[in-house]
Amino acid sequence: QFGVLADYLVVNVSSPNTPGLRDLQGKKEMQALMKAVIQARDQACPKVPVIVKIAPDLDDAGLQDICDVVLSTPVDGMIVSNTTNDRPDSLQGQHRTEIGGLSGLPLKEMSTEVLRKTYVLTKGKVPLIGAGGVGSGQDAYEKIRAGASLVQLYSRLAYEGPYAVPLMKAELAQLLKRDGFERLEDAVGADAKATIAAKPVKRGWF
Repeated sequence: QFGVLADYLVVNVSSPNTPGLRDLQGKKEMQALMKAVIQARDQACPKVPVIVKIAPDLDDAGLQDICDVVLSTPVDGMIVSNTTNDRPDSLQGQHRTEIGGLSGLPLKEMSTEVLRKTYVLTKGKVPLIGAGGVGSGQDAYEKIRAGASLVQLYSRLAYEGPYAVPLMKAELAQLLKRDGFERLEDAVGADAKATIAAKPVKRGWF
């Protein structure tokens, strides 16, 4: 129903606010789900990309299983990551123990690390969208260096509106120039590639 209207379709198996949904991130469950989604997409809107959105709370084995499924199916990309169930000690507000997905700055470090691992496990073959704690050009740059080809932001848009985007782009351009990158795509995965060079990839290597 949405395919004819959408720029891309997201299979969200990682929302922490829907009981039982994250069970679909298991390897067998993911394989069955993606097979059905791809078949439906091919029939209804074959040119619309299908993207999988994953949780930042996955352990290494779970993340590897998801990446294996993505590499073995015609999935067009991944969003890394959704919000988290974790409650870091840095939270100070009176609502810090509320149940539900946590977004914004407290999510940044966790989601960026999962992004880097995902880039390594997918061998740079799958377009990744970095999300979680992106509030500045520096944050976007960290996502790109971790493996993101695209970046999403939510919280800063909610607080500042679309005027935040050109400010972030200007900061990002300065950072790329500072580090000698002529094109943004040259910076994609720069930090993850350094990890690969330092340690060969194998199951459980994290």
